[in-house]
Amino acid sequence: MSAVLPFAHVSVNGETHAVQDGTSVAELLRRLGHEPESVAVAVNGDFVARAHRGTHVLRHGDRVACFKAIVGG
Repeated sequence: MSAVLPFAHVSVNGETHAVQDGTSVAELLRRLGHEPESVAVAVNGDFVARAHRGTHVLRHGDRVACFKAIVGG
């Protein structure tokens, strides 16, 4: 029987963060001081659309990249 951890460690832009089990991408962004709509996000190299950030649950070992989108040309 394996123990369930109440938290997970995720990497955000190379820094390790402990988050509550079941934390969504949107919750993580708010915790880090970002408005969930203000940054682009990828988890394990896969883009997470704004519409899915509230339901995309982070798991132990996930690698999150968040950055401000730059518009221009």
